[in-house]
Amino acid sequence: MWTHSPARLLALSVTIAALGPVTASAQDRVRVTSPDGRNQVTIEIRDGALAYSVDRDGRAVLLPSRLGFAFQGAPPLHDGLRIVDTSRSTFDETWTQPWGEVARVRDHHNEVRVSVAEVAAPGRRFVVAFRVFNDGVGFRYELPEQPGLGEFAITDELTEFTLEDDARAWWIPSNRPRLDRSEMLFSSSPVSVLDSVQTPLTMETRDGRTFIVIHEATLVDYARMFLAGPRMQSRTLRAALAPYADGIKVRGRTPFVTPWRTIQLADRATDLAPSLLGLNLNPPSVIQNTSWIKPMKYVGIWWGMHIGTMTWSSGPKHGATTANTKRYIDFAAANGLGGVLVEGWNVGWDGDWIQNRNAFSFTTAYPDYDLAEVARYAHAKGVKLIVHNETSGGIENYERQMDSAFALYHSLGLDAIKSGYVTDFVGEGHSHYGQYMVRHHRRVIEKAAQYGIMLDVHEPIHDAGERRTYPNMMSREGARGQEYNAWSAEGGNPPEHETILFFTRMLDGPMDFTPGIFDILIERGTGRPRRPDEPRPRTTLAKQLALYVVLYSPLQMAADLPENYEHQPAFQFIRDVAVDWDTTRVIAGKIGDYVIVARREKNSPSWYIGAITDEEGRTFDIPLTFLTPGRKYVAEIYADGPGANWLTNPLPVAISQRPVDATSHLHLVLAPGGGQAIRIRPAR
Repeated sequence: MWTHSPARLLALSVTIAALGPVTASAQDRVRVTSPDGRNQVTIEIRDGALAYSVDRDGRAVLLPSRLGFAFQGAPPLHDGLRIVDTSRSTFDETWTQPWGEVARVRDHHNEVRVSVAEVAAPGRRFVVAFRVFNDGVGFRYELPEQPGLGEFAITDELTEFTLEDDARAWWIPSNRPRLDRSEMLFSSSPVSVLDSVQTPLTMETRDGRTFIVIHEATLVDYARMFLAGPRMQSRTLRAALAPYADGIKVRGRTPFVTPWRTIQLADRATDLAPSLLGLNLNPPSVIQNTSWIKPMKYVGIWWGMHIGTMTWSSGPKHGATTANTKRYIDFAAANGLGGVLVEGWNVGWDGDWIQNRNAFSFTTAYPDYDLAEVARYAHAKGVKLIVHNETSGGIENYERQMDSAFALYHSLGLDAIKSGYVTDFVGEGHSHYGQYMVRHHRRVIEKAAQYGIMLDVHEPIHDAGERRTYPNMMSREGARGQEYNAWSAEGGNPPEHETILFFTRMLDGPMDFTPGIFDILIERGTGRPRRPDEPRPRTTLAKQLALYVVLYSPLQMAADLPENYEHQPAFQFIRDVAVDWDTTRVIAGKIGDYVIVARREKNSPSWYIGAITDEEGRTFDIPLTFLTPGRKYVAEIYADGPGANWLTNPLPVAISQRPVDATSHLHLVLAPGGGQAIRIRPAR
């Protein structure tokens, strides 16, 4: 079990009170509140079962919800229980991230640990620890070493979340085919009609007074948690763990701790982001020197494959050639972009590469790609080469090669990998999200840290805050990104898509969405204009710029072909925009409708604003009170141009400048499906 150790914390200030446990006598009901007193958790024995409930401002958010486990070959551990001990502590520190949406994070919570035992034999015991923050609640189970519980196999985690209100939820399913990559469009409905959904699950109460997000943190040696929908039109969501092929959910041995189950709470949608609850529930960084971990923008041999002008496989249109990669490196160096991603460089892509998962070599390049020469050339140009490792779910094949591959990359000065897991099942039929894969991803993160390598993972396990402990775990996909705008049967992502992502998927961590497509109207592989019903980015060009600010990632791709940025004045915003932030302010937002975000660049006085809308055109007047009073600035504005519309006229961009200060307001006009990107720099 991890405990706070000031020597291990990247802390600016630490104030600790009552860290020593205060033992209380056994009781049937225990309460703990957040430091501001608004959130209260009650833990109690009800009809022999352990349950918890959550109130906010004296109003119920979660009604009594049961806790416990079902085991293979043993009785379930959830009935006939009694509370045998409690202890309390308070913690308050401010720690600094090496990179992130904000530079400094305050961890201020009250904790209660409730020890529970069966009344009858075999008298098994467990602890549930609750940490209550001003922005929500985290709780986890701890199974101590004991005679009645050694090795175990969990068939179900019996955790419940019983909503007091039939809140509106934004969700993607977790029980349909092709769930390996979470790449589905979001739906919304009342909680009472949900089936089985993925987390983070964002909900708004019917009166609009409370927003609730259920997720998890510190997912290390366990299965990913989905939420099974209510039975008989109730409002009780149940933990549903991703299984092994034999149906077992988790295998372990005591002592054992589960991930934290998190319940984020906010008064407004705009208060949900940036979400820091999960980070505070993860241990501090184990990487002492993080100076080599550097956020960056990059370009890549990637979009050409999706639009059909290049191929991953060898042949006449092979994208990953030495000459083509050097062209991309030259473009990155000339435009101040930090890296170049190369996909399709290594042997294994010919034929059905999803079926040929064990054919991939992560050290052997195709004959027309000289890895050592390209690495040398990139280094000479001051550009990082991002190595692509697609596994297709061949986990054993990848793990056999990891040491030799990572050692090779390290020897060539390559310190960034984009990995992929395009598959539905892994191993002998295990879930893409089960304990088998959670363990694998942790091995990859640790091995990459050993070799000084940053990671960008596609088709991943969702983010549970690992980036605090291993800040080399930079970004991941885990949602429906830009690539669907090249070829999806639906014609692309609808204009509302990113306004939903911001309040759902983005609450668990950075996303490699790959914004920046400028050639919006050209059909894949033909060069002719696309029809409106064919796949293409359903945005304006200005919205593509705004996504660099709205959808956070420390690794941000300029996703289009280099030639499509030539002679484009709007490309200057991509050159300028930051990827690492000191401060984030969500100015306005409504889930599925619009988002306006302001972020201050780390170690800089410059601010950036991104505003996006759905299919409706919108106008906003936003105050700039976040600017330093008395200081003069210049706003460089990239707005939707005259007549811009995502459907009929997506390309016009109006670029302008105006002086601003902390007393100024900006009038934002967003076209249907449009956006606006603004850089605010100190006046020279």
